[in-house]
This record gives sequence, C-alpha cells and structure tokens, in this order.
Amino acid sequence: MTAALPIPLTLEEFLKLPETQPPSEFINGKVNQKSMPQGKHSRLQLKFCETVNQVTERAQVALAFPELRCTFGERSIIPDATVFTWDRIPFDSNEEVSNTFEIYPDWTVEILSPDQKATKVISNILHCLRFGTKLGWLIDPDERLILAFIPGQEPIELIERDRVPVPEFLTLELTVAQVFGWLKVGR
Repeated sequence: MTAALPIPLTLEEFLKLPETQPPSEFINGKVNQKSMPQGKHSRLQLKFCETVNQVTERAQVALAFPELRCTFGERSIIPDATVFTWDRIPFDSNEEVSNTFEIYPDWTVEILSPDQKATKVISNILHCLRFGTKLGWLIDPDERLILAFIPGQEPIELIERDRVPVPEFLTLELTVAQVFGWLKVGR
C-alpha cells in the first residue's frame, strides 16, 4: 500500500528527510512510499540487471542499477531498474560510483507489482522520456507482457515471442518469453 505524507514539501526538503523502508518517491509535490517488492518482481529486477551488466560492464558501455534514486525535473524517483551509459555515470573523486544521481537514466524499467497502479509507474516512465531517457519498459508479470516506451512513439505492447527493444548502445537480443523465463530458477 502506498502511503503519502500529508504535509506539502519542496524537493529540497524531501531530499533532507531520512530514507524510509520501502523507499519513498517525490512526485508532483507529493511523497509516496513505494510498494515492497515481492518474489517475481525481485527476480525480474535481479536478472534484468545481471543480463545487462554481463554485456556492458566489462566494456564500460553502460551499467544497470536496481532501485536507484534519480532526481531530476522536480521529481525524485526510484525506478525498479535503470541503465546509464558509461559516460553519464556520475563518479566521485575516488573514481567510485557516486551516491547521488541527479540525472535521468538512459533506460528505465518498472515492474508492476500486484498492488501497484499502472498509471503511477507509466507516469514515471513518461517523466523520464520527457527529460531524455531513450527507452522505458513496463513489465507486467501477471499479464506476461511488456510495454515499451520510445520517445515520440505510442507505447508498443509486446508478448511471448516478440523481441523487446533495447537501446542502440546495447547489443542484446531478448524476447518477452525469455524475460519471463527468468522467473524459473535453476533452468
């Protein structure tokens, strides 16, 4: 269940608040706590990040992050997974990944949880696209479909053997069936 704080806050005030468990997002001037991930959600999130990072990390092309706070455009959101091209990843003075990402992701992925409203996660995907994100996925485990969001196009509904779009910086071929195949452990 999503809980909202009743007091209006600014983005700056929100960012000074202690983190909650599960984490909260700041959207349209409101603070909303994310749903606690369940098994299918967590498995898809893990396998997505592993799959992308196996192809991109060693070559320093991009990195996938689970549950990373991204603050930009007067929102502070935590997509289920994000991918950043290597040249856009903020690094600190020790050449380590920064704790703060005040930029939009190159690719954003949301995985719909049973108690989550699709409109909220679609709104976050559209927000990312407005600021420069090249691709958004909404993965719906119950319906076994993926909606792909590409700037300037209507959403694409993908099922079973459909090949899912990936950003141009990534060499990866996946079908919807392969993505949902990640739910079967040990196979």
